[in-house]
Amino acid sequence: MTAPGEAARRKPARRPTIKDIARRAGVSESAVSFALNDRPGVSQDTRARVRRVAEELGWQANSAARALSGERAGCTGLVLARPARTLGVESFFLQLVSGIQEVLSARKSALLFQVVEDLDAECALYRRWWAERRVDGVLVVDPRTEDPRPELLASLGLPAVVVGGLGAPRPATTHPQLSTVWADDSKAMARILDHLHGLGHRRIGHVAGLPGLAHTDRRIRSLRAEADLRGLDPDHVRSVTTDYSDAEGAEATRRILDAATPPTAIIYDNDVMAVAGASVAAGRGIAVPGELSIVAWDDSALCRVTHPRLTALVRDTPGFGRLAAQELLAVLDGGPVRTVQGELPHLEARESTGEPGA
Repeated sequence: MTAPGEAARRKPARRPTIKDIARRAGVSESAVSFALNDRPGVSQDTRARVRRVAEELGWQANSAARALSGERAGCTGLVLARPARTLGVESFFLQLVSGIQEVLSARKSALLFQVVEDLDAECALYRRWWAERRVDGVLVVDPRTEDPRPELLASLGLPAVVVGGLGAPRPATTHPQLSTVWADDSKAMARILDHLHGLGHRRIGHVAGLPGLAHTDRRIRSLRAEADLRGLDPDHVRSVTTDYSDAEGAEATRRILDAATPPTAIIYDNDVMAVAGASVAAGRGIAVPGELSIVAWDDSALCRVTHPRLTALVRDTPGFGRLAAQELLAVLDGGPVRTVQGELPHLEARESTGEPGA
């Protein structure tokens, strides 16, 4: 019978070592090292026997020891400097991470994900990861209009891929040592304006995301440029920034609708805010789309189950994540620094957009 507290005092099972593998396989420890690290010096039969024994024993390489020896850590870093409370309501990052993980898991590489409060904390984390050799490289999300991260990562020599890209309308490589995977927000906005303008809308509101993000800036400037191309009054095209949450999306909708000349259509930078905006309209007795048309930047199940179903930009977000992860692995394998464009989304017209009312 186990005495009280005895289980808590038990030592964890000892991890198998190279010495254990060598003993069972009947070879030297150096032969085990050669076999497990794909180095010459052992026969194919010995290599196969060593790997079979290692698998039987459940042996795994020590990532810290491999990093100290100059080998890869087998881990990719991803840091998100956003309010943690906004993550649970937005599906974009879950889909992005699913695509990233799909590629990394195929290479038996781990994903180290951490949420921090601001850019300073993110930069400090990169320095610590680099000093501890915790990751082989990082995926940098939410590029800023004024962004210290590319220069820092380049100075550390930490391989990175910037997901989203800086600048507009076509972001150049953010730094000679960093690759970029980007989406063309300008053309995406043009597709939305083509749809709304074609329906007859001339007063258009825009509930945007976080200020300071490069893609928020691109979308705001693209909206103005596309409106100007179509001869719209600039006083009737307005953007309001938010934190992407449903609460701020609803509040921004109220402010836009309270204007002296309210818009006949509103574009939302994510699905959650679009649904919140539709709820505000319903609460005020404003018919969608009879009096107000609504477009969500990203499609999701929310857009498809809301009544009326929301017109939305449809893009392959997991595919964008896969592209970013593939680009980072290519860099780690010695590939060149590149700027790669993701697939352009298409607009799925549904019941939330129509001709403007009287």
